[in-house]
Amino acid sequence: MAELAREQSASRRISRDRRDGSRVAGVVTLGQRPFALDCGGALAEVQVAYEIVGPSDAPVVAVLGGISAGRYVTSATTGPKGWWADLCGPGLALDTERYRLLSWDFLGGNGATTGPRSVPHLRTAFPDVTTFDQARVAAELLTLLGVQQLHAFVGASYGGMVALAFAAAYPTRVRQILAIVTAHRSAPLATGWRTIQRQIVQLGLDSNRGDEGLAIARALGMATYRTPDEFTQRFGGSRSDTRDPDSFPVWGYLKSRGDDYVKHMDPYAFLTLSRSIDLHAVDPQAITVPTTLAAVRQDQLVPLSLVEELAASFKAPCALKVLDSLYGHDAFLKEPEFYGQLLRCL
Repeated sequence: MAELAREQSASRRISRDRRDGSRVAGVVTLGQRPFALDCGGALAEVQVAYEIVGPSDAPVVAVLGGISAGRYVTSATTGPKGWWADLCGPGLALDTERYRLLSWDFLGGNGATTGPRSVPHLRTAFPDVTTFDQARVAAELLTLLGVQQLHAFVGASYGGMVALAFAAAYPTRVRQILAIVTAHRSAPLATGWRTIQRQIVQLGLDSNRGDEGLAIARALGMATYRTPDEFTQRFGGSRSDTRDPDSFPVWGYLKSRGDDYVKHMDPYAFLTLSRSIDLHAVDPQAITVPTTLAAVRQDQLVPLSLVEELAASFKAPCALKVLDSLYGHDAFLKEPEFYGQLLRCL
């Protein structure tokens, strides 16, 4: 109950489920003003939108996903269905009757946390944000919510990078981390792909076609998230319409993914967080928190060799779990049995 009282007084409220007190959402203003950034410069202030689901006296587990994921994670949210609702919720692998699950929107991202959408004069030039900036946001949020130590920090993709940075910077504030399809730095080829995506988005913005640029960049991204074998199995065949010279089945799929993406992603937020991935760099030997790494053998974005390099460099206890999956980097969204087993071991 003490934590809920702190949450009420700490921020401007977005919403709260008053029926059982197990779900709370809000916005807090961080105490560090201005908020100094890792790459230089500062933000006048930072507001963080969060949601926490579960009994008020349960151990707290932080859960973050990729750059497109927001604060709604579970099957029992105050907002839309959570992005990991198949695994997080009452009676599920990360059980909200056993744990209190905390998530928040990324700094510089697409949600209600301070970012290009919420700071109009910085919209076209939001400063660089690193995973250590995200980690500091997490630490200050925990302090405002009265959480001294996390039972675990679970991060997938970009969220896994933030989990690693948090463990390096705040080792006493988390008991263990589970970092999924992520590593201590970006692979050069993946950085190349993302840089091409950002150039496409910027070209679109410069020509007043930002959404179109973002849609094409997302289409390219989908080709890297999944595996060649999946595309071979699903999208063979010739053009479906001779009037459209590019009506190949694979382009129909990729185009639909891009068109859907622009409905909920801001181009400038995409640029900020995509670049943050490529700025990511954590010294594995600085991490003293017990860690489980989960990799996918077919992941094109985070090669298994890079995760093995990370695991071999740890001083802390580290377990590496490897999955074979047709879904590549996106397996954490498509392989609930494997990831459910990992989550149940926390």
